[in-house]
Amino acid sequence: MARVLIVGSGLTGSLCAALLRKETSSPLYLAVWDKAGDSGGRMTTASSPHNPQSTADLGAQYITCTPYYARKHKSFYDELLDHGILKPLTAHIEGMVMKEGDCNFVAPQGISSVVKHYLKESGAEVYFRHCVTQINLRNDKWEVSKETGSPEQFDLVVLTMPVPQILQLQGDIVNLISECQRKQLESVSYSSRYALGLFYEAGTKIDVPWAGQYITSNPCIRFISIDNKKRNIESSEIGPSIVVHTTVPFGVAYLQHSMAEVQELIIQQLENILPGLPQPVATKCQKWTHSQVTNAAANSPGQMTLHLKPLLVCGGDGFTHSNFDGCITSALCVLEALKNYI
Repeated sequence: MARVLIVGSGLTGSLCAALLRKETSSPLYLAVWDKAGDSGGRMTTASSPHNPQSTADLGAQYITCTPYYARKHKSFYDELLDHGILKPLTAHIEGMVMKEGDCNFVAPQGISSVVKHYLKESGAEVYFRHCVTQINLRNDKWEVSKETGSPEQFDLVVLTMPVPQILQLQGDIVNLISECQRKQLESVSYSSRYALGLFYEAGTKIDVPWAGQYITSNPCIRFISIDNKKRNIESSEIGPSIVVHTTVPFGVAYLQHSMAEVQELIIQQLENILPGLPQPVATKCQKWTHSQVTNAAANSPGQMTLHLKPLLVCGGDGFTHSNFDGCITSALCVLEALKNYI
């Protein structure tokens, strides 16, 4: 039985796992490792410590589908809509620019429910707090080391974390990446930003005429969402939540500052935009060092194969573009590389 490791439990990694399970007839041991404490990657949803049903999407807010991808990835959208994981976005997002034929979707259970669906479909063994540090060749297998615990061996490895994290890995992988590939990987760049989730008591009223708003006149804040309104969920038992995404210049300027300092600055600016907000019962600040791809790897659509026997493949939006369809494209390309090998 082939042992397959997928590093990263974001959208690309979880979809790779689901597709591999679906498309491969031979028995597989499939493991997904992630350095975080939960799945989702940049499609993460945080919960209030006081009420797990009160949630906030700290990564992707909604999914935009163009007419081209509505046709090309129809089966993926249909599946998620049929399962109720996605539904059309009908709430008002002020300042959102819509192109003709585009359609937007939200996730009623939070955006991470998309990733959790694919992980469930994959039947993979999912391990959190598994931060990969080294990848070495051992008798035609990959020996993968993590920060804690013993190394483990796999026949195939797929890396779906942000490209700078791939370049930080130690071991034989350092010498297996060709000079040309290294230049391609080093050319990949990302924007940086912060997200802040604020959770409120049940019954709290957030009196604004929109569910989300793009901000153009603030140096700190780019987007605000009233997350329950965004998903059309009104409940007297679940408190509302607000999500704030910062501008990229703010994210870059304060990348090395403490989370407490950054959170205080965001809240100050939020009070200027929405004066009189009640005190939240809990907050969650998220730093996105690698938020969205600003420059993808050239000449490697969807994936990059670093080694053939045994197979080591990289995937993710660093090899396509930063949105839902970019990750689907990458996962399909990774699947083709794995199918040929298996």
